[in-house]
Amino acid sequence: MRYLGIDIGGTAVKYGIVTEQGEILSAAEYSVNFDQYETPILNTVLKTSQEFLDSIGVEAVELKGIGVSATGQIDSILGIVDGVGNSIKNWKGAKIKEELSNQFHLPVEVVNDGNCAALGEKWLGNARGHKNVIAITIGTGVGGGIIVNDQILLGNQGFAGEIGHFSIDYKGVNCACGNHGCYERYASMTALINMVKEVLPLINDSEFTKEDINGKLIFDLCKRGEPRILKVLDEWIEYVVDGLVSLVHIFNPDCIVIGGGVSVQQELFIDKVRSKLSNRVMSNFKKSLIVERAALGNQAGLVGAIYYFIQQNEKDS
Repeated sequence: MRYLGIDIGGTAVKYGIVTEQGEILSAAEYSVNFDQYETPILNTVLKTSQEFLDSIGVEAVELKGIGVSATGQIDSILGIVDGVGNSIKNWKGAKIKEELSNQFHLPVEVVNDGNCAALGEKWLGNARGHKNVIAITIGTGVGGGIIVNDQILLGNQGFAGEIGHFSIDYKGVNCACGNHGCYERYASMTALINMVKEVLPLINDSEFTKEDINGKLIFDLCKRGEPRILKVLDEWIEYVVDGLVSLVHIFNPDCIVIGGGVSVQQELFIDKVRSKLSNRVMSNFKKSLIVERAALGNQAGLVGAIYYFIQQNEKDS
């Protein structure tokens, strides 16, 4: 049995023909911001999804259904975009489920991309075999998903899992979401880069400017033993752990997986998060808790969307 997986992001849409074991047989990627979203993303998806199937010689009638991972606040019941956390034009209100179902005459399930990434890791990644999982992705912001007793936690309409927007400082900096002290304002790569920029003039290395600072350079400096950058990194990791401690005490997971480019830094990041978390959570909560980097990378959302579709299909059959 084969499925069409669709992963809609802010810059590109990814497609894959996915088996019921999670194997991606064919894949392709198309831009969605080629004209700064003047063409609505959903229009692009409807057009390129057919192009993708035509290019590999697959007809919709051969497929079991469509699983969609989508950026934004997704009403998973109706399959629409109910909120957009950034400046993507012509995306809020997009009727993903209805439009794809009408075009292909197939059942469609739509879930937020952070939740799909969590499901992908549970199905095929480093959270496999675990029933209660916290998955976070650290990038420009912080996203993620929460799995409780093998089921993704969606909440009333599918909005649960906005991990970047719970507050870790009630007097903290303002966030674009309207709140203040949000987790992602302290624990994202954007936050780390901004923290490093503040100490850059104190670094004895005039070859760098604030414009040069990115995640790779920060970790390169840390590997060289730059003490001021190592101190900033340690402070930033404390912020990351601040949020994780709260999540652990609320949800009591047996597994935490961390994704995003920073997750490849085993010694400088993952190991330190694991150690600091162990020192700060209550003893009963860390008995069987493991902390791992995410394993699936850019494929997590695609396969997670199919895993959710399969779960829903089994539930309804």
